[in-house]
Amino acid sequence: MSELKSILPKDAWQLLQDNPKAVLIDIRSTMEYLFVGHPVGSVHVAWIDEPDWEVNPHFEADVRKVLLGGVSCPMEEGHPEDAEQGGCAPVLLICRSGKRSLEAGHLLCEHGFGKVYNVLEGFEGDLDEHHHRSTNGGWRYHDLPWEQC
Repeated sequence: MSELKSILPKDAWQLLQDNPKAVLIDIRSTMEYLFVGHPVGSVHVAWIDEPDWEVNPHFEADVRKVLLGGVSCPMEEGHPEDAEQGGCAPVLLICRSGKRSLEAGHLLCEHGFGKVYNVLEGFEGDLDEHHHRSTNGGWRYHDLPWEQC
């Protein structure tokens, strides 16, 4: 099983710029993705979504579809470097604050995805003392490219 890596928003943006194979997947609900905004170039695959607010049972398959099946890089026993050396596309997961994407990332690692990153701080970061987001970390806080529908 591969290991989930953590990455800060600015480092995630740089990885996306440096590696054209890398894919940023926004796993928030459809409402969050559309109305709160999302990173430019991200692809939406909900981890938990309306109307039932349950974990998407097709999440892994949906991510594989985004990557056209090219991310599955099973490691041979005793050769973890194989996953890092192959043509595996890095998968970066982002949610609101970095908690849901952590869960989703562990699931992908368990299913053989070789290069999975959890974007720390998420899109909006944690709540500040006034219960506001995007003032205490996150993609928007770091002034990285984003858009809103």
